[in-house]
Parts: sequence; C-alpha cells; structure tokens
Amino acid sequence: MSDDNGIDRRQFLGLSASVGAGAALGGVTLRADAQGAGTQASYAGPARGAPSQRMECDVMDCEIEGRIPDGLEGAFYRVGPDYQYPPHPNNIPFDGDGHVSMFRIAGGRVDYRSRFIRTQRFKAQDAARKALFGVYRNPLSDDPGVAKLSRGTANTHIMLHHGKLMALKEDSPPVIIDPVTLDSVDDYYTFGGKLTSKTFTAHPKIDPVSGEMVAFGYEAKGFGSDDVAVYVFDRKGQPIWETWIKVPYVGMIHDFAVTEKHIAFLVIPMAINKAGMQQGLVHWAWDSTLPTYFGVLRRGGDGKDLRWFKGPERCATHVMSAFSEGERLHMDVPMSMRNQFAFFPQLHEKFDPAAAETRLTRLSVDLSKKTPRAYDIEVMYPHVGELPRIDERYQARAYTRGFMGVADPTRPRNPALRNAPQRMTNCYVAFDHAKRASTPFFVGDAATLSECVFVPRSASAPEGDGYLLGVAARLLEARSDLLIVDTSRMGDGPVATIKLPVRAAPQIHGWWAAAGDLASG
Repeated sequence: MSDDNGIDRRQFLGLSASVGAGAALGGVTLRADAQGAGTQASYAGPARGAPSQRMECDVMDCEIEGRIPDGLEGAFYRVGPDYQYPPHPNNIPFDGDGHVSMFRIAGGRVDYRSRFIRTQRFKAQDAARKALFGVYRNPLSDDPGVAKLSRGTANTHIMLHHGKLMALKEDSPPVIIDPVTLDSVDDYYTFGGKLTSKTFTAHPKIDPVSGEMVAFGYEAKGFGSDDVAVYVFDRKGQPIWETWIKVPYVGMIHDFAVTEKHIAFLVIPMAINKAGMQQGLVHWAWDSTLPTYFGVLRRGGDGKDLRWFKGPERCATHVMSAFSEGERLHMDVPMSMRNQFAFFPQLHEKFDPAAAETRLTRLSVDLSKKTPRAYDIEVMYPHVGELPRIDERYQARAYTRGFMGVADPTRPRNPALRNAPQRMTNCYVAFDHAKRASTPFFVGDAATLSECVFVPRSASAPEGDGYLLGVAARLLEARSDLLIVDTSRMGDGPVATIKLPVRAAPQIHGWWAAAGDLASG
C-alpha cells in the first residue's frame, strides 16, 4: 500500500520511528543506503551504534503478517542491556543500561514502544554527558562523585505484581515503570521502606494460587556479604514472611526455585573476585576449585532447617521450574559442565566452549533422608539452549510442559551468515517431560531468537496450550519481528508476524501481562 507521494507503509513506519528516536535521544536517526537495509550481502554482526543501540522508539499500528489470535490481548514487556555511553574496556554486556520495550496487543493491532530506564545511574550520566560507572558490579571502578548513587541498571528482567511493573537487576532494588508510557516512576523501590535487603533478585516467583510473590536478595548486607534474605510478599506487595540465611561462599545466585513446600538455591563457582576487582575487573570470576552447592529450606519456616548439598563443578543460572514430590524436590535447569560465559574471567584454566554448552538438567534431592550428602543430576534432553519458560499457571507445582530457545546446528544456514556464531538460537522447543519428547519451531536460516514467553489460549486451557511470543532478529535486514507461535502446531510457523522497521531494543528476559492484569493495576 502507498500514498499519493509514493511512500509505502514500510517506509512510512521507518520514517516515523526515526523521527521518534531523534526527538528522544538528541537526534539519533536511522540511515539506509539507496537500495535499502535488506540488501546487505553478508552478516557482520551487531555493532555498537547500530539502529537498535541508544535509540528510543515508537512504532504505532505495526505491520502484521497473518492474524492475531482471538482473545490475545495484553502487553509483552522486554528488558535488556543497552549502553548509554561506550563501555569501559574491561566491562561485559551484562552491565549495559536498562532499556525496556513493549508490544501492546489490543483489538487485533500492535503498537511498539521502547524507552531507556531512568535509573539513578542513567540520570547521573545523562547530566554529566559521560560515563561515570566503571565495570560490572565493581564500585571501585566508578567516578568518586557517584559513590552514594545506586549502581543498578534495571536491565535483566521485568514483571508485573501488585499493580506495579518492576524492572529488575539482582544487585539493587527494583525500578518501577509506568506500564503504559514506560516512563520510570520510582528509581529505587523498597516496598514502602520494608525491603531490608540491599539487593533484590531478578527472578521473583509468583504463586498462581495465592498470588504471593516469593523473592530473595543475595549479598544482602552489601558488597561481598554471604547473607541471603528471603521474602514472601502478598498480592498488595506487603512483606508477610522474611528469613535470612548464609551461603557456603559468595557466588552468583541469579535464579532460584520455589515449590509448594520448599525454596531452593544453587550456588555456582562464579565467585566474587576481590583481587581482580582491585585491578579494575568485574565482580565475578570462575573458580573451578569450588564445588556447586544445592541448598533447600522449608517455605514459611525460620530458615534453620536449611540444608546444603555438595555437588561437582557445574554452571546453571536459570530455572525452568521446580516441584516437590513428597519429600523429594526436583529442580529443572539448563546446566553446563563449566562456566557458560566467555566474558567472565577464569582463575585456573581457559574457557572451554564445549563445556559451556547448557542442556536441560534435573537436580533432585530426597529430603526424607537424614544425611544425604549429594543431589542427583540427570540430563533430560540433548538440546543446547538457555532461557527456559513455563506455563506460569503451574509455577511451584508439578508440571510437564516447558519451552526454551535452542541452537540446532542441523538446520540450514544462510551462506551470508559466514561471520555469525555457529551456535545461534534458531529454534523454540516445546518439551513434554511426561513423554520426554520435544517439538521444535525453526525461525529460518537468517534469524536468531530472543527468550520467549508463554500465553495460555484461555484461562481454562490445558497446560502448555497457547502461544509463544518471542522476538526474531532478522540478521540480514537490521530489523526485528515479533513472532506468535501456536504451541499446538509448532512446525507450521508463526500464526502472526509483527514486523518492525528497526531492530528491537535488546532483551534478556520478558513478561506477558494480560489485559485484565493491566486494568487491575
């Protein structure tokens, strides 16, 4: 479709996006050669300063290929790191400034919006017109003038609870975002002053029955502390339970598990590196001499029943889900043999890409035994992938369906992608744990997928029956699509593709909020 001036719909959306971006962040605009961005002959990889970097964007009434399913109404929120200023040479991708985006789906139409999160860090740097914070979770590397400000970037996860949209990063309290405008409302949210920990997890769990939110903070008393604070908040965001525990050593606890009976933590050998921090390096380093510890305590207790089970060197940072089976606890995680992050320092050996590959693994421990010394480790599937999701209606309960992005090297590969990584996330896979079966959706030979979210077909739909929403980066076109995939026919391709004329803002994690949840907030 074109108007009398010969500008087609795609060109118009691109122009409107560039104008919005320029107004938001000092004249940043999009550029394309005379033949258009889609004519690139090869993939050079994302570069700092590309259209998705440092750009706030509004695209109204996005182009849709296919049809939005009836009843699919709500908002898909995403958040990820996007550097406000070029990073320190020793820094890592995880330290980019928080950038939140939203696909608002209503009445069969979709609007897209993205905004930088106005954290204390962002606002200070914006006023100074330069970077003031050094490297990932290392306050020793900062400008002395920001010592009293929060280092939080709010760049890791986003979720809606007690009517508040929270942008999360595990080293600091949440930042509250307006769910409609994406404006930053509170840059240091402490639940009405009742958050006693100095940190707050990026992965709270919402109990689908009670509506309670279970959360924690590690290094809870400040930099390098071995304290973990564990909380339950009611539907209104009021803390109704709190206990404090100690960890065997100060290691990364990015995610955790909740069942009806228990709370479980995995402490991995990504340990605090105080010596390296003195030299200007990041907070963590991989120490292969340390074991992995699996800790379990009873939900709602005083924490004195906490038991730590010692296991071999392993790396796992995300939890698909967990459930209690009598006194036996099962926790499903994408797990690797060693460090899965090449950009974190290693203390004793070189990074091993093969040992870094994560496969969905079940950790189990029998709590009825008085002296179990270890936990069982079972690799469930051969797929290499990360960022698992479930049907959230089954959070903390026995479940059978899960979803995850995986790299499938057997799929066809576009010759123009010769410079791209060999292990790209090119499939979403639906797992049926009861049958130990898997069903893939393949995105195509020139795209890579961000983490998906699951949306039930209806409130009464069976477990895992509904839609996956996820963003595909079109590598040869410098832009992105939102894909809607029906889980009952994964192999048929998307039922709807929402096309952006630009590359979507970065994403680590995302959250679906149904229209009713938005209205009740």
